[in-house]
Amino acid sequence: MIIKSIWLRKIHKWVGLVIGLQFLIWAISGTAMALFPMDEVAGGEVAEQAPAPLPAPGAAWSRIQAALGDQPIRHITLRGLPSGSAYVVTTEVGVRLFDAANGSPIQINRPLATAIAAAAHPGQAPVVSVQPLKELNLAVREHELPIWQVNFRDEKHSSYYVSGITGELLERRNDSWRWWDFFWMLHNMDYAKRTSFNHPLIILVGFAMVWLASTGFWLLFRTMWRHDFTFLRRARARQT
Repeated sequence: MIIKSIWLRKIHKWVGLVIGLQFLIWAISGTAMALFPMDEVAGGEVAEQAPAPLPAPGAAWSRIQAALGDQPIRHITLRGLPSGSAYVVTTEVGVRLFDAANGSPIQINRPLATAIAAAAHPGQAPVVSVQPLKELNLAVREHELPIWQVNFRDEKHSSYYVSGITGELLERRNDSWRWWDFFWMLHNMDYAKRTSFNHPLIILVGFAMVWLASTGFWLLFRTMWRHDFTFLRRARARQT
């Protein structure tokens, strides 16, 4: 069955309207993201912290080895905490944290997570609340639980996220990031996780744009070519 040009023009018009609105959203969201200073989106300034002091050689290693047992060690790093230096030991089972001074295991509990986040805040703002995340939210969607969320009372409504395993400061989120992430969602059309550029919706829009361009060219040559170039035929007729 051959689709008449009039019906194709109607379909082309409405598909073009939808795609045009999406292009407008892309333009607005892209411009908005470009206007945000990226250092503010990344969390702004962070308080400078002194490097972790080196522990005494072999002072705590025997206790750490006893706690690990026969687990093969893959990686060891030294991390500075408000309470002192700590070893981050990675084994086949997982990651564990040990006090570098005495070798005792360290648990990232509420007070320690609060201290880690407060030490990184440049303005020394008061802490409003501290809570363990029961599930990943948009702010830490690329990380793994357990995570502590530490909320501050500052003008940016900052929230710092601390790893419940290593004590690492994972993310620093604020109002600038939240607005930027909202426009990012509009831009990549991933309204759930806001991370994918190859989800079904944007693929569908991509095919719709290809169809719109193809039918647009077909309609151009099918319904507009002869009328648009009538003046050429008239000019040739006058010359003859």
